[in-house]
Amino acid sequence: MTQVEISAVIFDYGGVLTNPVRDSIAAWLDRDGIDPASFSRVLKAWLSRSAPVGTPIHRLETGELSVAEFDRLLAAELVSLDGSAVNSVGLSERIFAGLRPDPKMFALARRLRRAGLTVGLLSNSWGNSYPRDLIDPLFDPVVISGEVGMRKPSAEIYRYTLDLARVPPEAAVFIDDAEPNLEGAARVGLRTVHHVSAAQTMAALATLIPGLDPEP
Repeated sequence: MTQVEISAVIFDYGGVLTNPVRDSIAAWLDRDGIDPASFSRVLKAWLSRSAPVGTPIHRLETGELSVAEFDRLLAAELVSLDGSAVNSVGLSERIFAGLRPDPKMFALARRLRRAGLTVGLLSNSWGNSYPRDLIDPLFDPVVISGEVGMRKPSAEIYRYTLDLARVPPEAAVFIDDAEPNLEGAARVGLRTVHHVSAAQTMAALATLIPGLDPEP
């Protein structure tokens, strides 16, 4: 059976088009004096594969929970190293304050677009802001979970993105740094690339898209 030619590449945002999210989180934990173990417990309870449906993170990502209310719920679960109360005001903003666009990944997206491919973005949002001045001229479609009321890894958000991109799943590649999101995309029929570094992702795409130079 002949493999369908790739005509679209869909990127995650945080941790793919930016520096690693873990770096921003580590800087926030240190800056705010938060016990890392307390944040890890929250992530396991609210975001892991075993987390029940409808956790505060799930509801935040689908826009059902306001950022301010989420920050209050999260602050109540965190433990500070000095025993003081964790400040909930602007908490999510502080967590992601260290995210910066990765020039190599944006350059890759521009190369793909110049090659005639559809270049889209699909991101789960924690209510954080996106550099729309960089994103909007380059990515189409742009799907943000909180704006559409769906979140990865549910099948519906991948199908919604594919419909906007006007491509079948077998003609699209999805790039993400989180395995559950890649597994969700694969179940819908997309080909996937697990992002670890810009160089690795470029090399992986070069094997899927004939004629794409793996070097910038």
